[in-house]
Amino acid sequence: MESVSNANFGPLIAYLVPGATVLAGFSPFSPILRTWLGAAPADGPTIGGFLYLTVASIAVGMTVSAVRWALVDTLHSYTGLPLPPLNFSRLGKNVAAYGLLIEIHYRHYQFYGSMFLACAIAYTCYRVNLGGILPLGWLDIAFVVLEVIFFVTSRDTLRKYYVRSQQLLASDARPHSRRAVARNRTPAPTDNKSSTPRP
Repeated sequence: MESVSNANFGPLIAYLVPGATVLAGFSPFSPILRTWLGAAPADGPTIGGFLYLTVASIAVGMTVSAVRWALVDTLHSYTGLPLPPLNFSRLGKNVAAYGLLIEIHYRHYQFYGSMFLACAIAYTCYRVNLGGILPLGWLDIAFVVLEVIFFVTSRDTLRKYYVRSQQLLASDARPHSRRAVARNRTPAPTDNKSSTPRP
């Protein structure tokens, strides 16, 4: 596997980790997943299983990201964090800066928002595998605390991404045409009669 670097760290946390979390949650119900994860006692993880697990984790992670967009993004938008207007005509010389904002803010938002959903799915699988809701223990409390942290952190990282993206690509709410600008620059006509000194 390729080593983790700045080039692949963003997709790794945005898609691979949430997808693997969901697959780990479903593993008690699937012998194949347990083999891929090396959880089956008789079979150790293989290269083929590792490859399948990686591809499946990315596919599931992107699916979770789509659900996150539909649910978590919408919830943030309706609770005071809407997508700001951006003027992408200003992107030209700001491509590198905008890419940096994606890597240091939006990728982390994708991770926290997707993990909020992935942990909920994995926890549901865990409770179903136990055969009921009660009794509750320390793991259930840890799940609730972790979900609160993921949700609050997702909101914070999304807010930072929106604010700094708007600072970089602020949309001009009052577009001016060249003719309008020229008209504004034209000096007002003067009254020659009143400005001419009397003899």
